[in-house]
Amino acid sequence: MSKKELNIFKLLSQKPWEESQAAIDNEHDGKTLASSKAKLGLRTIMVVSTVIFSLFVVSYSDRMLVHDWRSLSEPWLLWINTVILIFTSLIFHKAKIYSDKNNFDKSKNALFLVGFLSFAFITGQLLVWQHFVSIGQYASTNPANAFFYVLTALHGLHLLGGLFFWGKATKKLFTSNYSITKTKQAIELCAIYWHFLLIVWFILFGLMIST
Repeated sequence: MSKKELNIFKLLSQKPWEESQAAIDNEHDGKTLASSKAKLGLRTIMVVSTVIFSLFVVSYSDRMLVHDWRSLSEPWLLWINTVILIFTSLIFHKAKIYSDKNNFDKSKNALFLVGFLSFAFITGQLLVWQHFVSIGQYASTNPANAFFYVLTALHGLHLLGGLFFWGKATKKLFTSNYSITKTKQAIELCAIYWHFLLIVWFILFGLMIST
């Protein structure tokens, strides 16, 4: 086996997701995969979630062409929930900026507000469900209704999952010996995830109000 073939085999056998290999890669100009396991995990979750939501969007678009499709009403509360989610994402971004500047007191306050607004969003979505049920708009009433319940539930579950990690990131600020680096990373990753959920909601909300 030639030296060139050995080099190719060595390259193919590398494990760039491992920290030891990332350290080696960073010695070169490419800095190929310096991402931590947490960042890699977040990216994986976002990719999988994007695929799942994309499949539902395609199914929604196809199903609405069938003759029995009836458009949903647009409760005003959905617009308020959208505004709440926008502010939640913006405040999470502020929390990241504060943590980058080592201003963890302000970052802590911002994180508390993020949690409050996130729960307010979920509560608002449940109130929309309650509104639809009160006027007889059940999942079995109309295909559009069924998609609405499924899509909002799926988005809500993703947000609840994010709140679990938000809680872990916030908890770090209340420990006396917390790692500044890990805390900053936790806040950064949570902020990215909230921005992702906002984009997903824009797409879902835009799709539902346009049909």
